[in-house]
Amino acid sequence: MGAPDSLLTVLGRRIRLKRLRDGLTLRALAGAAAISPRFLMDVEAGRGNISVRRLAAIAGALGTDLAELVSASGTDTARPIVALLGLRGAGKTSVGRRLARRLTVPFLELDTIIAERAGLALGEVFSLYGEDYYRRLEREVLAERLTAARPCVIAVGGGLVTAPDTFALLRRHAVTVWLRARPIDYWNRVVKQGDQRPMKEHPQARDALRDLIARREPLYRQADVTIDTAGLSVAQTVARVAAGLGG
Repeated sequence: MGAPDSLLTVLGRRIRLKRLRDGLTLRALAGAAAISPRFLMDVEAGRGNISVRRLAAIAGALGTDLAELVSASGTDTARPIVALLGLRGAGKTSVGRRLARRLTVPFLELDTIIAERAGLALGEVFSLYGEDYYRRLEREVLAERLTAARPCVIAVGGGLVTAPDTFALLRRHAVTVWLRARPIDYWNRVVKQGDQRPMKEHPQARDALRDLIARREPLYRQADVTIDTAGLSVAQTVARVAAGLGG
């Protein structure tokens, strides 16, 4: 598998993907393997210099054996819940649809499900009931999908990361992927979709976008995988995401 650091990174990713696919929390797997949650967190992040004995314990707790966990085929074929994060214009929908086809799992847009639950267009949910109501629906709908533990690719709203409890819930149950882009990329993609509102309704929209990126980037950086999409086609981005997932 290459250098030791690469081996630890790949191994940690496989353990996390297998754990998420099986619906195990970090604490539950750590308890079953008789190791501390903190140590398991380091292992999943590729930072834990794990012994063969402890690795065998984790493998057993995951219902597999050491050889399968270490082998190239191992759990790379695991299909957990993959959540795409990013601002509007990050490409979550276009990338999500292709990634779902590649992984042969359903693709879901959380905002679409929320609108269906409310029986209103998303803009109407905000204008009639406000952001607090939207955030409650967002958490409710997300919790239902995550509790079902069915493999899928799900695109979440750009502001979900600002709701700490909801973001924590997502990170516990899904592999989170931040589709990072430059301010100009976000802008051009939204305008290309035919949305002229940024320019018509807010003359200082470009500056506001930069401020929004600056506020949210520290939150997006908590994602398990970060993909810089600058200069990449949708197909190239999908390939990068799949590689980041270990597949």
